[in-house]
Amino acid sequence: MRCVRFAALLLAGTVTRAAAQDAARLHADIDRLAATTTEHVTAWRRDFHQHPELGNRETRTADIVARQLRALGIEVRTGVAHTGVVGILRGGRPGGVVALRTDMDALPVTEEVNLPFASRERTQYNGQDVGVMHACGHDMHMAMMLGTAEVLAGMRAQIPGTVVFIFQPAEEGPPAGEEGGAAMMIREGVLDNPRVDAIFGLHVFSRVPTGRLDYRPGPMMAAAENFTIIVHGRQTHGALPWRGTDPIVAAAQIVLGLQTIISRQSDLTLAPAVITVGIIRGGVRSNIIPDSVELTGTIRTFDAAMRTAIHDRIRRTAVSIAEASGASATLTIGGGGGAITVNDPALTERMVPTLRRVGGPDGVAIAQQTTTAEDFSAYQQRIPGMFLFLGVTPPDAQMDTVAANHSPRFFGEESAMPVGVRTLANLAVDYLLSRQAP
Repeated sequence: MRCVRFAALLLAGTVTRAAAQDAARLHADIDRLAATTTEHVTAWRRDFHQHPELGNRETRTADIVARQLRALGIEVRTGVAHTGVVGILRGGRPGGVVALRTDMDALPVTEEVNLPFASRERTQYNGQDVGVMHACGHDMHMAMMLGTAEVLAGMRAQIPGTVVFIFQPAEEGPPAGEEGGAAMMIREGVLDNPRVDAIFGLHVFSRVPTGRLDYRPGPMMAAAENFTIIVHGRQTHGALPWRGTDPIVAAAQIVLGLQTIISRQSDLTLAPAVITVGIIRGGVRSNIIPDSVELTGTIRTFDAAMRTAIHDRIRRTAVSIAEASGASATLTIGGGGGAITVNDPALTERMVPTLRRVGGPDGVAIAQQTTTAEDFSAYQQRIPGMFLFLGVTPPDAQMDTVAANHSPRFFGEESAMPVGVRTLANLAVDYLLSRQAP
């Protein structure tokens, strides 16, 4: 019996050593191949940045992505959730299925960064002529994902399983009256054929040092919902306000009143929360008080009970202030950036050694919770998922004043992108290795 046990332990040790050697070879291959992709990744990033497209309109972007994936010998599906692209790389060894996801859409923002590849694009958005800019870094995400695909395609014979590359449109939300984003990708089978076991995503972030990887187990990003308040008054001459009911004044008071919901009515020791009004529409002429004013904004929460209470308080605040002015108000809540982004704790713990190996001793940190939002959360509601931030703040920038994501002055430092490529490739390979039988 002792001989049998000794032989089993000896065999287990041999297998463990063999597995470690196999992993080391794969890691070395990733580093070697990633070093050759930097020029391509930079070129893709600059092209995407110069030619941004809004959600559900990423036709040029999708064509480039599909063409590059096919050139690597990767199976490609196009037209998923309007303009999404899915690539399937089947490794040379049997194993599980892991997905990597990137977003594709730009924002209705007019760029103010002086770059040789700055965007000059303009388009129509919700009836307005707007500039278009990759002000959130999705251009970098796509470029890093294509670089990751190039790395993994170059070592496909050694990959123990399948990698699914998800290029998702409309992460910032689809146009009014349309569906799109992660939920539509899932509904159209992006996680089902082949059936995905786990998913990873990465987002560049301002005010994080260049190349640093920030992760957090559990809740990381807030749930996001849109709201619209319409204040109904009675139109009259601007010189005779007493002959009508001014919805603009009532709307201004409602905006101020909404801020007290967070600052005075919500227990922020329980969880963070935010109410922001981002759009005010009303009136057509300086001397006409209009019939109505529309306020549109976003609600960010981490706690379900707090979210319900905030909904009730927004309605009460809007209706009561409007009525006090002789006006009326209606509230609609729906749509937005999705549920809370929750990193699966077990998956995160399993992958932290990968992040530390890639980032080095000073290149990995625990992220703070942020009230930004991500529809990556829709994937995490179906399968285990992990989302992380990659710092892209230029080294010479002041961390406390550098332009944030969504700013017309946002700029992502390109020297962080090789870290992103290595991170995504290593996460995919290490996850697949972890599913191999001992």
